Amino acid sequence: MMSKFFLRGCAVLLLLCSAAANASTAANNSAAAQKKAPRVYRSHQLHEHSLTIATSDGSVTLTPLNSAAMEVHYQRDGLKQLPSFAIDKKTRSAEASLKDEKDQLVYRTSGLTAIIHKSPFHIDYRHNGRPLVGEELGFFARETMRGFRFKLGDDEKLLGGGERVLGMDRRGQRFPLYNKAHYGYTTESSQMYFSLPAVLSSNKYILLFDNSASGNMDLGASDKDVLQFDAVAGRTSYVIVAGDNYPQLIANYVDVTGRQPLPPRWAFGNFASRFGYHTEKEVRATVDKFAEEDFPLDAVVLDLYWFGPDIQGHMGNLAWDKKAFPEPQKMMADFKQRGINTILVTEPFVLTTSKRWDDAVAHNALAHNLAGDPKRFDFYFGNTGLIDVFSKDGRDWFWNIYHGLLEQGVAGWWGDLGEPEVHPADTVHAIGMADEVHNAYGHRWAQMLYQRQSAEQPARRPFIMMRAGFPGSQRYGMIPWTGDVSRAWGGLQPQVELSLQMGLLGFGYTHSDLGGFAGGDKFDRELYLRWLEYGVFQPVYRPHAQEEIAPEPVFHDRTTRDIARKFIKLRYRLLPYNYTLAFDNSQTGMPLMRPLFFENENDPALMDDKDAYLWGHDFLVAPVTAAGVDSVQVKLPGGVWFDYWNDDQYSGDSADVAVDLDTIPVLVRAGAFIPTVAGMANTREYSSKQLSLDYYAHPTAVTSSGKVYEDDGVTAGAFARGEYQMLHFNAARNADGIDFAFSQEGNGYRDAPAERSVTLKIHNWQQPPAAVAIGGQALPILSSEKDLADKQSGAWFDKRVHQLQIKFNWSKAPLKLRVKH
Repeated sequence: MMSKFFLRGCAVLLLLCSAAANASTAANNSAAAQKKAPRVYRSHQLHEHSLTIATSDGSVTLTPLNSAAMEVHYQRDGLKQLPSFAIDKKTRSAEASLKDEKDQLVYRTSGLTAIIHKSPFHIDYRHNGRPLVGEELGFFARETMRGFRFKLGDDEKLLGGGERVLGMDRRGQRFPLYNKAHYGYTTESSQMYFSLPAVLSSNKYILLFDNSASGNMDLGASDKDVLQFDAVAGRTSYVIVAGDNYPQLIANYVDVTGRQPLPPRWAFGNFASRFGYHTEKEVRATVDKFAEEDFPLDAVVLDLYWFGPDIQGHMGNLAWDKKAFPEPQKMMADFKQRGINTILVTEPFVLTTSKRWDDAVAHNALAHNLAGDPKRFDFYFGNTGLIDVFSKDGRDWFWNIYHGLLEQGVAGWWGDLGEPEVHPADTVHAIGMADEVHNAYGHRWAQMLYQRQSAEQPARRPFIMMRAGFPGSQRYGMIPWTGDVSRAWGGLQPQVELSLQMGLLGFGYTHSDLGGFAGGDKFDRELYLRWLEYGVFQPVYRPHAQEEIAPEPVFHDRTTRDIARKFIKLRYRLLPYNYTLAFDNSQTGMPLMRPLFFENENDPALMDDKDAYLWGHDFLVAPVTAAGVDSVQVKLPGGVWFDYWNDDQYSGDSADVAVDLDTIPVLVRAGAFIPTVAGMANTREYSSKQLSLDYYAHPTAVTSSGKVYEDDGVTAGAFARGEYQMLHFNAARNADGIDFAFSQEGNGYRDAPAERSVTLKIHNWQQPPAAVAIGGQALPILSSEKDLADKQSGAWFDKRVHQLQIKFNWSKAPLKLRVKH
């Protein structure tokens, strides 16, 4: 007979099973109800500069940031929000109107319209009547994840996400948003040092997720018609930006996230850098070697041996190792007297074995563990803590070190390992956990450096090179590089893609360690030279590598030195062109390296091109990225192009450009003005008193223009102060020749030339001119180049190269020059 206890147990079990089943059914019904219950509109309130809408599960605020950009911030009770890192906090005024219709709200600025559907609630965006993008589910918050989902068009291409080696169009990719080192990468990488939670679409919009937390972007990989952003925490907002064309789109974007300030002019010179110089004697000998070998030099970069004799155990000292560097201030002063600037590496880690550990703990400078004590963990360099740049105490302590070094004569900062390279999830920062703020760490670090130095030395431009940051870090002068790339052909091949992707989203100074950084068992002259040749046409010229193979060209064989010297000197002669690109970037955000699709927006195939690029407006460059190449097939974006080395002409869809060891494909646009100056030991000697203008004449270039921007190269905000000169050049073809016009603007700057001797070189000129007149006065037609060199003014036709050279003096007054066939 069954026990009553057994029967009672069965009854209880049945009740429990029934309750569990009912609970499971309720949970499933609840989940189903949650899934099926759409977000709906409840009410709205129009403010002076924003619109807030109450919905069935929270609120959303739309804030116009300019006429073509809008922040959209979803909020829900109990969901923690972090501050915006991406948006530049400046006074904004963008008028918007609201129209309340039966089924939707229409919130409109002059350049962007948000159509807010009431039920189910979602927002679509239009620009000048043209559909841009729309929310699919829109905002979501599930368990520990939050994010957004947007609908994608069938043929839409998506660029962005920051540093990745995935190809230009990243549609169909899913990748992590977590800044992380990738040592020795080559031709594939889905996760690297500098991620950006933003995309640029072929539909001419930028979508930026202003969230610093660890997350992912899925660009149609899981669901081909959906763009999804998700993160473990962080701010639940995005920014939508529109534009009529790509340059305008970028200008509208950097107006929101901040424009990159103009760096000091010496940033465009040649750097001596390696991992690393061990002693003051070695650094001095290296600088002397550059001079002995007739190489221009503007900066020397000191890696971590400046504060310790070996790699491990010293990080955090951040004070000169006086055994290795007995007189650092005198060394830096001596270099400065020669026009050479000193840059120091610093890292945000303070080892427990370093001389500053106790001081950092005493000043509450370090991030904490869950018990409230300084967080300690092991990584390659030793047992360490991490400076909390999100806390005032941490920033104050860190800046005190920089302040002392600044007073000693340090000219620039190199912030390394700032992802941070190791960042345990249980690290507690002043505003949140590690995974909440990880991607904004380098951003806050750069902000501290830029703002503190600018406050102490407001007239001086900071130089801040860093490996990781966040959208908007460019407004703090951040100059990124592409990390520890392999010293191999596979390392060189993705460098154009990396720089182009970063430049489209505000980081126009992204560059590579020229020659490659990691590995390599023997010197490959061809690879090394191809990288240095490409470097002439990238934002920063900095050969840098592990010391087993010298990164500096001065320590290699004569052939290598001679070719490298030629290209480095070309870099200096092109300084008026390059510095003008930097000025334009500071005003509009236009990157120095530009994708070919900027030239022809109607050719979608150009958006995929990662092998060539525009250097500014007038150069087209295609680096040689494979061994043993004697010609390169270069995609052309339309128009007529001249070979920079020999004036060969190309047009059509592509060009087969012959190369040898000391040339790469460099083409110049028909109608371009390319300004150059004489060579110099470093940029301190820069002067345009002797200015050459190469003009590339062609019947298709009916009108064209160029310019040169100049200031003293050091003063912050020189343009806003009026302390500059802008030289303008214009050309117009007519039936009997070409008319040129020259003009200037600006109040001038210290040591600006009162008068310039200009040599105008007209390429593709087929015969001696009938006449040349300047200001209505005829110039003599001379018979030789020597005669031209001996005269202050005149013209000479070089029949060997079909080039007409015209020499004249130009003061500040506008000038007109006429050349007749």
